[in-house]
Amino acid sequence: MRSTDVGQAAKSVGLRVLIAGGGTGGHVIPALAIARELRDTTGAEVRFVGTARGLETRLVPEAGFPLELIHVGQLKNVSVATRLRTLMDLPLGVGRCVGLLRNFKPDVVVGVGGYASGPAMMAAILLRVPTLAFEPNAVPGLANRLVGRLVTAAAVNFEETRRYFRRAQVTGTPVRPEFFAIGKKEQGESKRLLVFGASQGARVFNELMPRAMTRLLDAFPTLDVVHQTGGRHGETTLAIYRDLGIGFERVTVTPYLDDMAAQFAAADLILCRSGASTIAELAAAGRASVLVPFPQAADDHQRKNADAFVAAGAAEMIVESSLNEERLLQVLQQLLADDSRRQEMAESARALAHPAAVKSIGEMVLQLAKRL
Repeated sequence: MRSTDVGQAAKSVGLRVLIAGGGTGGHVIPALAIARELRDTTGAEVRFVGTARGLETRLVPEAGFPLELIHVGQLKNVSVATRLRTLMDLPLGVGRCVGLLRNFKPDVVVGVGGYASGPAMMAAILLRVPTLAFEPNAVPGLANRLVGRLVTAAAVNFEETRRYFRRAQVTGTPVRPEFFAIGKKEQGESKRLLVFGASQGARVFNELMPRAMTRLLDAFPTLDVVHQTGGRHGETTLAIYRDLGIGFERVTVTPYLDDMAAQFAAADLILCRSGASTIAELAAAGRASVLVPFPQAADDHQRKNADAFVAAGAAEMIVESSLNEERLLQVLQQLLADDSRRQEMAESARALAHPAAVKSIGEMVLQLAKRL
């Protein structure tokens, strides 16, 4: 069915979709892409369910979607007392979601992982509302693992993730079109290294990169570096660079980067974490990378994401416990000196991209709602 026909089929009845979950950008940003796709192509009415401590409290209203908040505690990486309180409160969270579903009457509930996803998906399962789990990581988080065998269908980013769900399809993770528009990086004498640690920055990068910078710049006289520190570490990191006597003629240090797609386009090599959104953007852009998984990520999912990229030949990985100045310099120098190796990695990364991810997920929602 053509996309215009899909939209007309859904609009003819009035589609309602509830998207549940959030917390981090890796959950919220793809969820918003799914919501926009459904709203813009089918006219669907989309609402979100989240918690007060996630990024959804800011990003969802800014995008123009209603947001309902529920109270859900933590189960991972917390004390036994906190875990017990969460388990005792869980029925209340599910009950609250049952009320929301009965009021909104969605055709489909989409769970994107995160605190609110579990209770909302359980409520939908109890009420026999069709459910779609979206999982961008190589290994599902706790919420999606709990409901994986109970959901109606699932959209995943990696082939190996399908085994955790019923009726799972590899759709990929929605990524902004600007990343897919990035072309092959032309090789030349000048090179650029992009360093970032997601929106909050990465302390390990902020501490090690300034100390490694002098030798890196000496080894590559035409190299320039863009280092995003995160808002909390901006001034501290700048002070480290200044104390080490490193000038800013070839090094840009900034708390935030608003034009991330343009930064990817200009980069020959990227040093970063391996969250779900980041690896999806690396694939879409087709860029070689050095991945340093965040060791405290829930269920060690960043390590598993990085493992999948390394296995595909798309990246090098350094676990943070073994990361030091010498190891960092060794890996960066080897890759910056080897144009053909970086190009192979870039091509392998692009082979992992899914340009039609958001459309595929939208079609899955319509199929579950019996609109296709």
